Amino acid sequence: MARRQDPKPVPAAWQRCDAHILPLWWERLCAQAGHQSAALYAAGLFAGDRRRPIAQWFNPAFDAALLVAPETSPEWPVQRFGIFYAPPGGGVLRVQSAPHEWFPRDPTASPTQREAFDAATAAAERFLQVEMDYV
Repeated sequence: MARRQDPKPVPAAWQRCDAHILPLWWERLCAQAGHQSAALYAAGLFAGDRRRPIAQWFNPAFDAALLVAPETSPEWPVQRFGIFYAPPGGGVLRVQSAPHEWFPRDPTASPTQREAFDAATAAAERFLQVEMDYV
């Protein structure tokens, strides 16, 4: 039977910074889609730094970032974490991965918010491993 390998650490060039959403997200999204569209994108995630938890990495050498954050409106019955990538050179992309959802109306049912967040964070870390092969 094949053994599952331990996850590799995030490449050293990527610094974890979860204190606040970096301004680069708002600046890039406004440049890409315009101010009004940027304010509505992902339920206003980048217009106001108010939803938690988040996981964020920044690579200053490439001026690139990766973010895991709630992407649905708080009133929706199903909440979901999205993974967003700000690649070198500009722009904002949504990383396609498995849905990382939870049901706030039943906070003890699996998947919980913590389980969904941990799964989204692990997917983001795998993305960084692969991305470093291409930049």
